[in-house]
Amino acid sequence: MRLLTMILLVILVSACSFFTEEYDDSYGSGYINVSESEWHSKYNEPYPFSVPDGEISCGLDPQYGRTVYFEPLGFTDESYIGTPLNQAAFESLSYANMRSNVPYSLKKDANLNTAIKLGLRVCDEYQELLGA
Repeated sequence: MRLLTMILLVILVSACSFFTEEYDDSYGSGYINVSESEWHSKYNEPYPFSVPDGEISCGLDPQYGRTVYFEPLGFTDESYIGTPLNQAAFESLSYANMRSNVPYSLKKDANLNTAIKLGLRVCDEYQELLGA
């Protein structure tokens, strides 16, 4: 009986590890820190966010592809859903019947092209790291 319990425990731990790694590879790929004080000098355009500091993150959604979000500083842990920046992020949240729960973080009429490119670059770098 003890041997059977040990075998079941090893199988369960192995199965959980496999699914955790698959989940990690499919969702949540990385982030890049951004700040208003450095944005203009790096990208030569207006800072698009209404808070001075934050993170642009990229995730991989199996259905919608690469999703890019902005999370203000202090709202970057897993309990928060960032502001979606690209269409894939909007669609992914909509399909899951979810919405951003961070303080409004986009300036009116902000140009998000650079922010989205940064987020997508984070996805690309993460994929390279994984060897995909």
